[in-house]
Amino acid sequence: MAAIKEAKYIWMNGEFVPWKEAKVHVLTHALHYGSAVFEGVRCYETRRGPAIFRWKEHLERLYASAKIYRMEIPYTREQLTEATLELIRKNELRACYIRPIVFRGYGDIGVWPGNCPVEVAIAVWEWGEYLGSGALENGVDVMVSSWNRMAPNTFPPMAKTTANYANAQLIKMEAVEYGFTEGIALNPSGSVSEGSGENLFLVKNKVLYTPSLDAIILPGITRDTVITLAKELGYPVKETHIPREFLYIADEMFFTGTAAEITPIRSVDRIPVGDGKPGPVTRALQEKFFKIVRWEEEDTRGWLLPVYD
Repeated sequence: MAAIKEAKYIWMNGEFVPWKEAKVHVLTHALHYGSAVFEGVRCYETRRGPAIFRWKEHLERLYASAKIYRMEIPYTREQLTEATLELIRKNELRACYIRPIVFRGYGDIGVWPGNCPVEVAIAVWEWGEYLGSGALENGVDVMVSSWNRMAPNTFPPMAKTTANYANAQLIKMEAVEYGFTEGIALNPSGSVSEGSGENLFLVKNKVLYTPSLDAIILPGITRDTVITLAKELGYPVKETHIPREFLYIADEMFFTGTAAEITPIRSVDRIPVGDGKPGPVTRALQEKFFKIVRWEEEDTRGWLLPVYD
């Protein structure tokens, strides 16, 4: 994994500050108790200039995550939108990854967060293929993790909170330690959930299968995009509970996510998926997806937000 490619500025609590000066106190509540929610968004270079993909939906999920954790964001959606657009402009980026984060700041060190201010920061930086160079073209090798996703009445999986990524780190570290790119987690009932930071799709007889929301997954924006595009391309989509063994007999399989985009999976537990190469359905969805995010076809869905109007 490559180190972060630093930009010039980060937006923090209403101000643009130099990258290295965007700091928090060591006793910040979120650092000790995971009391933060965040988003990952991509801005693509398009034929019409840089444009943010599905910003509205990401922002809605950020506010929903904050509401679940009883955090009132002290900025409007319009303020965060303008701050993000101006941040990209000030950093002179044509394409970038966007990380808005809302967190409980410095104020009290007890578990109860009520005396801690709710702070907001937005960072942008250049970021290529999340799962490694060549992953989008060739696919990745994954394993079924020994770590399950959390039960629904322990941590809310619908909230994109930093606390949930303690579980994700265990899944990812185990996979890398055993020589895989990523891990697939099962949920407490033993059915398939998702990757450490990606949603999952399987293809069998040109029908797409993906774990339903009650399978303990994050409701991914790219997941929703793929469901929409698959139906438009004539592929049926079934959101359902998926048994582990289905992973070994699928014709095709791929991850989706803002960072991962649409990344094919070529093997699970050393068992090839199909013929071990990205399949035709995966390729068709990739082609459609990248045409849309690069504005190579008209944005009839309103998914692209130009940085320069």
